[in-house]
Amino acid sequence: MSRISVRGFAVASATAVTAVGAVSGVASSSTGRPGGDAEATATDAMLLADMPPGQQARVQTASLTQQADAQAIAADASARKIAEESARRRAAADAVTKQKVAQKAAQEAAKKAEEEAKERKAARETASRSATRDASSFPVQSSYTVAQIQALARQIVGAGQFQCFSNIVDHESTWNYRAVNPTSGAYGLVQAYPASKMSSVGADWQTNPATQIKWGLNYMNERYGSPCQAWSFWQAHHSY
Repeated sequence: MSRISVRGFAVASATAVTAVGAVSGVASSSTGRPGGDAEATATDAMLLADMPPGQQARVQTASLTQQADAQAIAADASARKIAEESARRRAAADAVTKQKVAQKAAQEAAKKAEEEAKERKAARETASRSATRDASSFPVQSSYTVAQIQALARQIVGAGQFQCFSNIVDHESTWNYRAVNPTSGAYGLVQAYPASKMSSVGADWQTNPATQIKWGLNYMNERYGSPCQAWSFWQAHHSY
């Protein structure tokens, strides 16, 4: 193979050649001496000019193809970088939005819980006032049957909480309003301890089941929220 043909193929594989003959080659960077780039470029251009027209066209086409491929790769890399940055910004914005939504939901939940707590408190206070009025309206008797005491409890406690209240009384005193715990001294339907606590409702707490029921209802509402919540506690601990 001639010197020109060898040099021409070297230019095609390792040198970027423009249509007007501008050349920037790897050969120029390997000369290692001042003026090496200019000499290599001039040499490459001369060799290209010495080639047959068909070979020149192939070399120039190869160079242009290399340049186009390099530009396409650079464009793809730039596009990927832009897309990644855009995705990162969207993700950051979405995270901020989700955080705001979560904070708002937490605030609304806290507000709702506070309102519900106020409503429960108001209901307990209303129930206590109602119980006080109902207890004082019952005529005092010298003695009461279980059926009479249960009828009093239904009127004072109300249908919604009566069964839970009844469950506790069943276990504590079996509806005996004079029941006394021989060990602790707990007394009455709900086994108040100390028994004298029931005097806050009425001085007749020893003999009036209505007074005992009213005190027991107040105690369950204030300590547990309701007789049914008190019953749930009793089931877990066998006391309340």
